[in-house]
Amino acid sequence: MCDRQTTPSALERSGVRRHRQSTPRRPAEARSTVEHVVTECCRADHVVYDDGALSDAVLVASELTTNAILHGGGITDFQVDVDGVDVRLSVSDRSAELPVAVAPADAQGRRRVGGRGWPIVCRLARDVRVADLPSGGKRITVVVPLS
Repeated sequence: MCDRQTTPSALERSGVRRHRQSTPRRPAEARSTVEHVVTECCRADHVVYDDGALSDAVLVASELTTNAILHGGGITDFQVDVDGVDVRLSVSDRSAELPVAVAPADAQGRRRVGGRGWPIVCRLARDVRVADLPSGGKRITVVVPLS
């Protein structure tokens, strides 16, 4: 898991613009959805955001959906919420397995393919939560600052 402590206030604030989108089937759809929702909400609320921070949020959405597809049995839910200068992303999948970082090389020193997505998520997101779902699977919710 990430080496960070999560703070409930950043994940559970009121006044959040909620956007439940159709569940993306590919990471490209998730990236496009995040970009669209953030730009539209910030435009409507006259909020200025940093383009680099939006790129971070798009990358985090891509990594979370890729991991759900490759390791979680598929994406079962996807949400994008904008709260001022924060974007909250939630991705649910069918697996109860917790995400883990994988060493870039195996015991013989051979480089591994993949294994870098979860560390990217943990580095770019301010808050990270993993919750078991009552129907099975898990939901990963992260907050990425847009400023």
